[in-house]
Amino acid sequence: MTGIDAIMRAAPVIPVLVLDGSHDPAALAHALVHAGLPVIEITLRTDSALDAIAAMARVPGAIVGAGTVLDGEQAKAARDAGSQFLVSPGLTEPVAGAARALDVPLLPGVATAGDIMRGLDLGFDRFKFFPAEAAGGLSALKALAGPFGNVRFCPTGGIRRETAAEWLALDAVLCVGGTWIVPKGASLDEVGRLAADAASLGSR
Repeated sequence: MTGIDAIMRAAPVIPVLVLDGSHDPAALAHALVHAGLPVIEITLRTDSALDAIAAMARVPGAIVGAGTVLDGEQAKAARDAGSQFLVSPGLTEPVAGAARALDVPLLPGVATAGDIMRGLDLGFDRFKFFPAEAAGGLSALKALAGPFGNVRFCPTGGIRRETAAEWLALDAVLCVGGTWIVPKGASLDEVGRLAADAASLGSR
């Protein structure tokens, strides 16, 4: 099982996908991996999410995780479908305990210093900063990163292609989560171009 730090360092951008059935999941995963974005987060917001995770997890090179994990039952269903990591919008002891029991890396969401301190108490030092823009943006994360020198983040929520490089320039940021990689109605060719562009953001 790959640790969450290695997953966060695998690519500068993690596509955050709410799948609506417009793409074959395996073909979409192939396009993203081929373009240089192997880490893919499928949010558990649609009825087809678990089936999509199962299909994508079989694609060579894909590191597929489940997002919007809210409880232990969802964590287990995602793991059983093939998720290699879990992402939650916040951090609770039940979710943390479920991830440990299932031996699946968890990237929990934080928005405040108190959230981070609770996470540290539970043994975490890698977090999703969420919702990144609504929680104060770059200036908020810079301020939070100061007291927590060993903590690293994946900002998600409101990140755009135009702002991603600014976030990635922060030492405390290992990657960002983005929804712009697979816009509604985009062809696989367009997804591939957007993904390749996003992958290039890591050359710094």
